Amino acid sequence: MIKGISILRPAGSAEAYERLGSFFATLGFAPGKGWSEADSRGASFLAPLGNLEFVDGRFPAMADLLMEVTSLDAIHQAAEAWLRAQGGEAAASRIEPIAETHWKSRLFTVEPEPGFRFSFWAWTDPVKGKPIALEGDLSAEGMKFAIVVARWNAVVTERLLEGALDALVRSGAARADIDVVRVPGAWEIPAAARTLANAGNVDAIVTLGCLLRGETAHYEAIYNEVARGIGQSQQETGIPHSFGVLTCETLEQALNRAGIKAGNKGFEAAAAAIEMVSLGRKLQQGGPA
Repeated sequence: MIKGISILRPAGSAEAYERLGSFFATLGFAPGKGWSEADSRGASFLAPLGNLEFVDGRFPAMADLLMEVTSLDAIHQAAEAWLRAQGGEAAASRIEPIAETHWKSRLFTVEPEPGFRFSFWAWTDPVKGKPIALEGDLSAEGMKFAIVVARWNAVVTERLLEGALDALVRSGAARADIDVVRVPGAWEIPAAARTLANAGNVDAIVTLGCLLRGETAHYEAIYNEVARGIGQSQQETGIPHSFGVLTCETLEQALNRAGIKAGNKGFEAAAAAIEMVSLGRKLQQGGPA
């Protein structure tokens, strides 16, 4: 009995293998088991649904590997950010804008590695007329934000800050509507966030920091209090606080999560803040905007 469908593509080089793995991990694909042998290795990525389709008639203009997603705009944004982190404007040119198709959907094609083209798509009406779940949009126009960033482990937190600013400005926020507040370390983030939230001058707060385990229990004690303080500030003030405080075993892991390999968690935290502000406004209005 058929169990699954796998598509194998030779990466061509160890560098291409690592970059392709980073790209799909950034977009949120669940990692499979993969394999590692003496003369080869494989990185697998899983999706909830796989289809083998044959087409009779007009064939859509797309890459030979087509992936359906639920939030095409967010995937496009994440893919473009990954490309820019890899090679700036030249790399960003390898992603096409989202376009309407002739089969009632939207689609874009991206080439994260030369010779590897992938198309992502979503239905224009994903639920076919059924009630749509209420969710926020990724448009920051007219919103005000504060970013609280720790100076400790600045080699990591500055990268997180760059990612957060990129997400906010790219999504339509005015630079004048973004306040950056620096604190000594992660421990001080909740106090600064609470002060900003109580002032009531921002729509959301992005918290950025980095904690590395080390050899003592200090790591756990600090992390627990930082997470509790940020969560408590959000719950008691009603101002969305997005969590971009990394908790990693090593500096290498932290750098990977700050834009080197596994996406930029500062970018992701800022995107979450935008979506929560948008969702909050819709909930207050009683429905979709």
